[in-house]
Amino acid sequence: MKIFRKIRQQLLSKNKVSKYLLYAIGEITLVVIGILIALSINNKNDEISKRNAEKNFYRNIKQQLLDDVDNIKSQIVYNSTYTEQFRHGIKLIELNDRSKKDSLGKIAVNLTNYSDFDRQGNIYETMVNSGDIKLLQNNEIIERLRRLEETYIYANRMETIHFDVVISIVPELMRSIRLYSNEVENVEYLYGYKFQNLFVISLRIMNEKDAVYNRALDEIDGVVELIENELK
Repeated sequence: MKIFRKIRQQLLSKNKVSKYLLYAIGEITLVVIGILIALSINNKNDEISKRNAEKNFYRNIKQQLLDDVDNIKSQIVYNSTYTEQFRHGIKLIELNDRSKKDSLGKIAVNLTNYSDFDRQGNIYETMVNSGDIKLLQNNEIIERLRRLEETYIYANRMETIHFDVVISIVPELMRSIRLYSNEVENVEYLYGYKFQNLFVISLRIMNEKDAVYNRALDEIDGVVELIENELK
């Protein structure tokens, strides 16, 4: 700045107005260029900051989804144990194999067990409500998270239906089985078609839940793959 000031003073003292004007224009141009460069650097830093925040958000989403995967898989394993038992129970009633009444009684008591997927959180709704959704530049990830949320809601709805069925089953169990010891007290009712229907209904609900769980896993795989591409 001292150099520029000295040059201006010299030009003015020598009445070189035209050269002074050219110099002034040049000086203004340099200032403008300097401002533009500063703005460009500032904008670039802002973009880098936003991109880092976006990537950090992707990492958090990915970890949450992977936690959900572990949870869902455990529910599928839990379900599979009882679906096999219930199929066996239906077969025992169909064959009217009274020699297996104690086994059937134990299987019947397990009708009160049901899977319950407790997800880590509502990712899509949380993003929308917090405004963090603005950080994400990949619209496909946003759309897939929205679809995954719908699948989660459906899974939870099926679990609610299953719970209601379990509540309705308890009185039926009490009519035929001593719950304290799992001892069968009413063999005829236990081997009747009404009790068999309880196995059938429970099995259908569990199969539907498994289908939704597996759909959620496929959707999570797709989202995680997209996120990993963004993190590269």
